[in-house]
Amino acid sequence: MVTLPSGATVRGRRVADVVSPADFALILAPGPAPAWPYRQIRWPDFWLPLDRADALDAFREALRRAHDGGRVEVACRGGIGRTGTALAALAILDGLPARQAVSWVRDRYHPKAVETPWQRVWLRRLPDR
Repeated sequence: MVTLPSGATVRGRRVADVVSPADFALILAPGPAPAWPYRQIRWPDFWLPLDRADALDAFREALRRAHDGGRVEVACRGGIGRTGTALAALAILDGLPARQAVSWVRDRYHPKAVETPWQRVWLRRLPDR
């Protein structure tokens, strides 16, 4: 579980992990769909979302649900790169300065989160809030 700057929490995981149900999921890789509500973001491994506007809309929906007390999760194949990048994006949209996002998610989620240079650049270009 990662606690965002506002205090809302989000779970990061691998798509294949067996977990307790959530209220909403952001799925960032092909694989089994959860039995609970979710949005799939087309996001190739080690790259960026193919549709930036759709990804930002999905992040905002996840953030709203987390603020409303919902159990929200983010998942990709390995649970590190795309998931870490999405968690960092959620933190930026929640008020964290973009320049702090990579170190923030690595300290709170996984030391190798946000795996590629282009993911780091993409995060710096996200609109805040």
